[in-house]
Amino acid sequence: MTSRTKTLGQWGEDTALRYLQQDGYTIPGRNFRARHGEIDILAEKECVLIFVEVKMRSSNTFGFPESAITVRKQALLLMAAEAYLAQHPESPDTWQFDIIAITRQAGQFPEIEHFENVNG
Repeated sequence: MTSRTKTLGQWGEDTALRYLQQDGYTIPGRNFRARHGEIDILAEKECVLIFVEVKMRSSNTFGFPESAITVRKQALLLMAAEAYLAQHPESPDTWQFDIIAITRQAGQFPEIEHFENVNG
């Protein structure tokens, strides 16, 4: 991963975090790493734990950001979420996966799309 890609990805996660906070979510954690993957943002709203995957693109030339969530990626996210739940039994019983897709084209405001409850 190039330095530019890492910087863009970090910017995307920070932007998604601010977006969620402005919408009333609380953020109990970020970048939870498990053996099989990572959860970008852990959020809570209305007693629901939300595992948030952030996808960032600088253009739609190679597809929309959310199209990068493959079946394999979904399986890895599920395993990471299960690891989190096993380590945090105090977590809410209700949980879901959300995707925040951000497109940031040069000279334009970023476009943010929030896909809620995308569980399998």
